[in-house]
Amino acid sequence: MKLILASASPRRAELLRSLRLQFDVLPTGVDERDEHPSSFHDLAIHNAQAKAHDVAPKHPDALVLGADTIVVLGNEVFGKPRDLADARRMLRSLSGCSHVVITGVCLICHAENRERSFAVETRVHFRLLAEADIEQYINAVHVLDKAGAYAIQEGPPIVAGIDGSYSNVIGLPLERLTAELREFGICTEPERH
Repeated sequence: MKLILASASPRRAELLRSLRLQFDVLPTGVDERDEHPSSFHDLAIHNAQAKAHDVAPKHPDALVLGADTIVVLGNEVFGKPRDLADARRMLRSLSGCSHVVITGVCLICHAENRERSFAVETRVHFRLLAEADIEQYINAVHVLDKAGAYAIQEGPPIVAGIDGSYSNVIGLPLERLTAELREFGICTEPERH
């Protein structure tokens, strides 16, 4: 079965390639919501479903994967920053605190009339950041296309530790995704280092 990633995220594509999967990338024009009346998990799943549902009808024989990652501190969702000032605000807020990263995933195959959605949460602990640390990070990393204005795998170390899936923080919870793909008949082969 053909696999389609309904996302423009180069990080998600890189994570899928690490499983040695063949797939096509078809970004969607779906606007992501930034609030949901029930829960943060439902918000991430809703956005993932919207992306998958946008692509799936045009490719009924393929398995379409939609995903959305959000950063949550307390009751605030940190999406992609509007500008560098907003990125600085986010990094200041996250400094010295723990927050959660939630990735919602939706898998749809129209031909088989099957759909599966789930969310995975990882707790991330930030180092205490001085203003100089924030400026160094913003100068080293393109923060404007990243939820929460950071990428755990890029730039100077700003994360002190995590509880949960590392790949989830990057954009796809590979441990859970691998098991779900297997249910659709797609077997993965992790990269050997």
